[in-house]
Amino acid sequence: MPDPIEILVPLLNPNEPEVQVVRVHVVEGQKVQEGDPLCTLESTKSVTEVTVVRDGFIIGLEFMEGDLLRAGDRLCWLAGDSVWKPPEKETSPSDADEGTMPDGVRITKPGLRLVRDHGLDPTSLPKETLVTASVVRRILALEGGGDMELPKADFDAGAIVVYGGGGHGKSVIDLVRVLGQYHVVGVIDDGLKKGTDVMGVPVLGGGDQLPHLAKEGVRLAINAVGGIGDITSRIQVFQRLLEAGFGFPTIIHPAAFVEPTARLSQGVQVFPHAYIGSDTEVGFGTIINTAAIVSHDCRLGAYVNVAPGALLAGAVTLDEGVLIGMGTTLNLNVTVGSKARIGNSAVIKEDVPSGKMIRAGDIWPQGA
Repeated sequence: MPDPIEILVPLLNPNEPEVQVVRVHVVEGQKVQEGDPLCTLESTKSVTEVTVVRDGFIIGLEFMEGDLLRAGDRLCWLAGDSVWKPPEKETSPSDADEGTMPDGVRITKPGLRLVRDHGLDPTSLPKETLVTASVVRRILALEGGGDMELPKADFDAGAIVVYGGGGHGKSVIDLVRVLGQYHVVGVIDDGLKKGTDVMGVPVLGGGDQLPHLAKEGVRLAINAVGGIGDITSRIQVFQRLLEAGFGFPTIIHPAAFVEPTARLSQGVQVFPHAYIGSDTEVGFGTIINTAAIVSHDCRLGAYVNVAPGALLAGAVTLDEGVLIGMGTTLNLNVTVGSKARIGNSAVIKEDVPSGKMIRAGDIWPQGA
């Protein structure tokens, strides 16, 4: 496995070391491939898209949209696995004041520069989110900090919206609350009345509210539409969220166990007592539900839904959009084709064609 590498702000123009982040294309923990866009930087003379130099995972993201950065500032680390932790920062003369930050405060270099420049009390900084330049500007504006203006589209790194207020949405809300990393600002659901609530979380309306939320600084979302009856509905929600500019964190319940060599893509959801085995790959937006077992060397495509109690033996492949019912057993080396549906408690002994529906309790192939 290659060593982690730092991705730094490039010098776009001679004699102009400062740039602004105008677009962020990734989120913390996201799996990326060589050539994927990381962020878009703008100087007074040019606009440049920074791309990923090799396959890996985004770790230690240290910038947000609207931040002012300098050439040589660290953007993030690119690691070979999703559980790698960045080394502790070494203190340098330019970073000496960072060591005076209260315990639990995480701050970017641009944010730290603003704190120093405006003499902001470090104890006023929040501990529940990464403190970026945008966060500092908001605090300064609220405290009457001179000519600092509150950005109209400030980014709240901890804010997240849940799309879907049904049973799976309730499970997602509880999972987010257990993690304590994000705060759910509301539920989006095209079938629920605006102004009602789901377990104390307000229903904000339907999908037409997404552009408004993005303008208010909410840029993270969880797709809580399970798509058990029709996977197309889940895929459409992802498309709608992507078009509105939302990112999708990978959320893993503390009671689940994921082997360190497993690779989880953006938007994956892992629920209590689930297990994901060694050298397994889990694709974008996939759900591994409560007490499901995904053994070693499995390959799960995008939008897969593995229901509670399902058992996947080693080297099982589930192509895009596969639905696996509760208590289903899949034998070693089996491949299930895209958008196939496997009913509850079925036993799968051989490959399943794309689009095939296996009824609950059946053994596939029949007579096996």
